Amino acid sequence: MPVAGRARRVLQDDPQPTFFTSAIDGAPRWTIGVLAAVQAAALSLLTLAVPAVAVFVATSSDPANAEVAWTRAVVVATNLWLLAHGVPAELGGATVSVVPLGLTGLAVFTCYASARRSGYATRGGAVAAVAGYVALTALAALVVGTSVGGVLRAVLGGLVVAVLGLGGGLLRRPEAPPWAQIVAPLRQRVPDAVTVGLRGGLAAAAALLALGSLLTTLWVLAGHATVVDVARGLALDAVGGVVLAFAELAFVPNLVVWAVAWLVGPGFVVGEGTHFAPGEVVAGPMPALPLLGALPGVSGGVVLVAPLLTVGVGVLAGLAVRRWLVPARPRDVLLAAGVVAVTAGVLVALLVAASGGAAGPGRMAHVGANPWWVGVLCALGCGLGAAGASVPFDPTVRAALRARRERRRGDTRDAAPPA
Repeated sequence: MPVAGRARRVLQDDPQPTFFTSAIDGAPRWTIGVLAAVQAAALSLLTLAVPAVAVFVATSSDPANAEVAWTRAVVVATNLWLLAHGVPAELGGATVSVVPLGLTGLAVFTCYASARRSGYATRGGAVAAVAGYVALTALAALVVGTSVGGVLRAVLGGLVVAVLGLGGGLLRRPEAPPWAQIVAPLRQRVPDAVTVGLRGGLAAAAALLALGSLLTTLWVLAGHATVVDVARGLALDAVGGVVLAFAELAFVPNLVVWAVAWLVGPGFVVGEGTHFAPGEVVAGPMPALPLLGALPGVSGGVVLVAPLLTVGVGVLAGLAVRRWLVPARPRDVLLAAGVVAVTAGVLVALLVAASGGAAGPGRMAHVGANPWWVGVLCALGCGLGAAGASVPFDPTVRAALRARRERRRGDTRDAAPPA
């Protein structure tokens, strides 16, 4: 008999799944996604706006800033935030289109953290979160007076950041379905060789970025004296030094991508008339920025073999293909190696395209590397390495070659005249 005044507890062995429910009783599912998007955009924007206002306050005693309102600092921070999403900024009459990939990474991280902490992994919530973030980036572009083309770039950049950050965060939620369940419908329609090749291509691109990071570190160590001399020559105060340090940190990932372009072979430029590649170094007048003191100054000799590292990365991807793929036909391993090449080339080309552009007026209107040339050579090197490490050792390929040789021997014996 139930006891009066005591609530009954019902235990269920098979509780209802929470993937299609809302975390707020009675609230539409999409509201949680919108709130996560607002939180993510606000966090990344405030990370830029608060220091900008602080710098304004610290320099407000300067007579040159007497007629500058504090809202100008917020506008500058918003333009930098939009630049991180691929929207060109107008600074001093010059167009700056080089995306500070460090700030882009910050935006992706805030999206990831907000979605993982405050989001809810429903289909409607995910769509609402991405759409909300895209709408906020477009709204910010309209508020600062960006052109129609800039608004479209804000939509595209916001979409990329939201899908990577918010999508990744929602997938880490406890109520989210496993990744294998999400991609199961796609894997049923796509050959295993393609999925294995995609994984290998992602691994190859990640390995190239790791090599680029290592190479950038070596460049900084080799050019440490130049970096220090340039920093001392600027004679900045404490506020200016902090601002410059954070500004350069925002572009360190760009230098990493340029290092990848250097490893692949074509190299990169920092202003018209310059070229930094394993085969040659052509330096020219550049802005007095400490980070530029870390640019490579050595060419020829042993560094000419640097592009072979791309082939080595392809070999590692090919070894991974051999481990992951269970081929049914000889062409499966060839298809996987081809997908490795295309995936790595496309990913690297996209990063190169995002890391370059215009960094100022005049000669600085051209900074970065050629994404098409880098992507093609990256695909070629990774493809050769992957094919060389997987095709000759594939059992189906070797069996097909043996069968072909036996058929040729049989045909030769049949065609031979009788003794």
